[in-house]
Amino acid sequence: MLIKPTKPYLSELNGILSLQFDEWSIQSEMSIDDTDELVIPYTRVMMSFLLLVPTPKHVAMIGLGGGSVAKYCYRYLPDAQVTAVEISAEVIALRNEFAIPKDDARLSVLLGDGAVWVAETDSRPDVLIVDGFDADGLPAQLCSQAFYDDCYTALADNGILVVNIWKGYPRYDEYLSRLNNSFDGNKIIMDAGDDLNHIVLAVKNGAFPPSAASIRYHANMLTQSHALNFQAKANRLIRALPKGET
Repeated sequence: MLIKPTKPYLSELNGILSLQFDEWSIQSEMSIDDTDELVIPYTRVMMSFLLLVPTPKHVAMIGLGGGSVAKYCYRYLPDAQVTAVEISAEVIALRNEFAIPKDDARLSVLLGDGAVWVAETDSRPDVLIVDGFDADGLPAQLCSQAFYDDCYTALADNGILVVNIWKGYPRYDEYLSRLNNSFDGNKIIMDAGDDLNHIVLAVKNGAFPPSAASIRYHANMLTQSHALNFQAKANRLIRALPKGET
């Protein structure tokens, strides 16, 4: 009988440290030589939210994992507050292994249920990233209609919800329909470049869809201060815009 591990564990191969719940899937990866690098392709695509909100004041995320997105935001968005809500104390206990900085005035790692935090917070983040998984996949409380409604309410005006969704979920279309309901259809679906995931950017209020010109302008600005190729991300995002907006 196959028994799934109930706790996260670490593995290392070819200079990459991985966080796993089982031997078949990887939750997070870190380059030992460059601990702030975004190793997994979908995490780099997630940062496309900066093409819409280039200078967020507060980036919140549900799911810490190995902290790759939290570390990137902490390093490359020096004027932003970064909050990560993680339900697993065992995952948080591995933060030193993944070189996640200690909490300070800008960085907060909170132990708790992300769905509860979203429903109760009054912090009004500009960006809310949902990338929470457990040993069984996407928790039900992080893909319900009530949760997506709460995400909309929690965000600041013109805020962005960023959701990582596995293409293979049997209820994938239902999750997208719920996002549509919560955000009035104002969403962009981007291929994550790994044949496994889609990254959904859902926009609260504001002008939608964004113009290709504004996306390219922000890409030029971001390229000067970031370690990612935002020109390529801009092209990917523009291709994903509703037809007629390129």
